[in-house]
Amino acid sequence: MILYEDNHIIVANKPAGINTQPDPKKSAESLEDILKKYIKKKYKKSGNVFLHAVHRIDREVSGAVIFAKTSKALSRLNSLMREQKIIKIYHAFVEGIIGKVNNEATLKHYIKHDRLKARVSDMSKKDFKEALLQYKVLKTCKYYSLIEISLTTGRYHQIRAQLAFLGFPIVGDKKYGAKTNFTHNGIALHSRYIEFVHPVTKEIVKIIADYPNKHEQLWQ
Repeated sequence: MILYEDNHIIVANKPAGINTQPDPKKSAESLEDILKKYIKKKYKKSGNVFLHAVHRIDREVSGAVIFAKTSKALSRLNSLMREQKIIKIYHAFVEGIIGKVNNEATLKHYIKHDRLKARVSDMSKKDFKEALLQYKVLKTCKYYSLIEISLTTGRYHQIRAQLAFLGFPIVGDKKYGAKTNFTHNGIALHSRYIEFVHPVTKEIVKIIADYPNKHEQLWQ
């Protein structure tokens, strides 16, 4: 689960089906809870553990997530997030043939967080925020496409909502109109690659998150 760790940060490979951070309305253990227990045990800490997610991925999504272990690292990584200087690459299986292999495109929409879903519009509207992503087709099969997605903005359910609006929902994402199943607790969306400047050492950190074991062959 741990992809990278030093005194300042942890990058973990989140399984689908758990939240990135604790949800006060639910008792289920989050990835943050699990990592705090790991740190407490590994370093024999007696008091509270400082650990904060720099970004989140949806409960149904798997893959790389960055956590800060110190307030200094958190502040600096939050600044990188605001400045869109953390590169985040996702892989997704979508229903339908979205294009030929190696085809690339940019999606620009406007999104509003509406209760438990995201509403998408082609045009700018009040309370809707601009949503930008780029995708490349990696492979296609009879009914599906595997695509690589680069996020420019980080809106609520952005990837899921934009692709569904285009007519290519992510496999297993029944909330956004998918007709096929993936797993009982996840969808075919994976945070595959993260790249950022280390908040303290200033070195470039590049992380690749393995696909979930159960479906590894599906992604190859």
